Amino acid sequence: MAETITVLPANEVSWDDLQTVFGRRGDAAHCQCQRYKIREWLPSVPPEVLAGRLREQTDCGQPGADRTTGIVAYLDGEPVGWCAVEPRTAYERLVSGRTPVPWRGRDEDRADPGVWAVTCFVTRVGFRRRGVSRALARAAVDFARERGARAVEGYPMITQPGREVVWGELHVGSRSIFADAGFVEVSHPTPRRVVMRIDF
Repeated sequence: MAETITVLPANEVSWDDLQTVFGRRGDAAHCQCQRYKIREWLPSVPPEVLAGRLREQTDCGQPGADRTTGIVAYLDGEPVGWCAVEPRTAYERLVSGRTPVPWRGRDEDRADPGVWAVTCFVTRVGFRRRGVSRALARAAVDFARERGARAVEGYPMITQPGREVVWGELHVGSRSIFADAGFVEVSHPTPRRVVMRIDF
């Protein structure tokens, strides 16, 4: 029997479901999807503070909220995945250039509010390699378009057969995941990183 993946805006799901995806240990639990959002050195900020920021940003459990910062995937009703997607201007480290990779070789207005960014994927332990990230990438395109984005882009890693990639590195997604969702490469700033984009 085929598994069914559904994706909902984070404000339409419970905080408990989102934290089930992030888990209690590992990179996702410690980062709480704040890596590109804050100026501080991430390990210097207590995880509970980071979680509080994410809770405020997502408005989990508030279906009437006028904005949220991401989407959550369910596999046969079980919360299994997260994708951060919102206007690129919400990511302070991206806009400020503290994360310089997206800008190498591109003449791009960093402050353009019409460009959205997909910055992070989390797939719950035990549910990887089941199409969760691919479903989230496709849903992120619709999510951004429906909320007025002019374009949406991501900054994935290049994975190669036979070369192991640390899961923490793949929080940005792989090139194939974005390609399957219709993104095209617009820049190749490092040997292992590309910028991929859809213009609506």
